[in-house]
Amino acid sequence: MKRIVIFASGNGTNAQRIIDHFKGSTDAQVVQVLSNNKDAKVLERANKSQISAISFNRTALYYTDHIAHLLQVIQPDLIVLAGFLWLFPEKIINLFPDQIINIHPALLPDFGGKGMYGKHVHEAVYAFAKAHKEQKTYTGITIHKVTPEYDKGMYVFQEKVEVTQEDTPETIAQKVHKLEYEYFPVVIEKLLFDTKL
Repeated sequence: MKRIVIFASGNGTNAQRIIDHFKGSTDAQVVQVLSNNKDAKVLERANKSQISAISFNRTALYYTDHIAHLLQVIQPDLIVLAGFLWLFPEKIINLFPDQIINIHPALLPDFGGKGMYGKHVHEAVYAFAKAHKEQKTYTGITIHKVTPEYDKGMYVFQEKVEVTQEDTPETIAQKVHKLEYEYFPVVIEKLLFDTKL
């Protein structure tokens, strides 16, 4: 049985899709959800699905080995960052090389880096599309390996969607969420079982 650990900071809609995708599977399961926000809805979602859910603070992640030790006990096959907003610590990346992935709500290398998450990304894409009306603009999702720098890891998968002049940051977000929900669980499954993307 392949073991998946999810890190998330907020609502957890992507985490929910991943949990649901593997529910009842005898091949892979989400075994732990971790959040840096004790009030994050993702913890409630995990509890409802009878998955262990733990919140932690900066000290536990960065200044002690608390989270690193927990992961070493769990021995996940894949660590998935699904809307996790903190920079992932190098010491954990070194413990699980090539086993940590993140989803970014744009087509990297564009609209990535520190501070580029959620609505900030969609607003930037919207502003770019408005400023470049004469050319087709695309956004989408990038699933990539995690490194000690924001959004710099090797790309695992990208999928795009067109941004029209009628779009708003909110409709762009809806288009991107649709791609996330459709592709993220499938890409995770393919990575776990070494099948071609």
